[in-house]
Amino acid sequence: MPVITVTLLPGYPPEAQHRLVQRLADTARSVISASDAGTTVFINEASTYRRDGKVYSAGAAVVPDASARVQSFLETMAARKLTEAQAFLAPGFEMVFPGPFVMHRLEQLMDWAKPRYRSVAKRYERFDECWQGDTTVVYCSGTLFGVWNDGTAFEGIRFIDRFEVVNGQFTRQEVWNDLAETQRAA
Repeated sequence: MPVITVTLLPGYPPEAQHRLVQRLADTARSVISASDAGTTVFINEASTYRRDGKVYSAGAAVVPDASARVQSFLETMAARKLTEAQAFLAPGFEMVFPGPFVMHRLEQLMDWAKPRYRSVAKRYERFDECWQGDTTVVYCSGTLFGVWNDGTAFEGIRFIDRFEVVNGQFTRQEVWNDLAETQRAA
């Protein structure tokens, strides 16, 4: 039965503390065979501390929730608000689509999509996260629906998007889906 205690400087919002507690519990349970009910995580606050000859009394910035950022980006893209969507992308961002097609700008994606379909949207089934150092990897999966260029509707096409997120900015997106297979069958 793991019991984890974390000491933070004051100022972190409750949402950030809740995310931290949940992730620490999940991390412990990924290493130690313990039930959720038997895993305890406490947060204590220290008013100040000293490190490297400097005194601190406030915590660092909170990293945005990566899954929420991905969902917001995808919804912004679905609304075709490209200028707003661009703000999610880090310098050097790259998108890899089936084929493989590698793109760096959202306008390239729009041009690539034009001969494939008239419109497309996503139904989300889940968002999963894993962490690699400072990078949060978010997998978003679900189904696609929309309209082919001939006006025929489609739906239920599987997709998975993989995003690499650093401090709320996307450095890479990889896309897998059955769109081409479904289009060929139609």
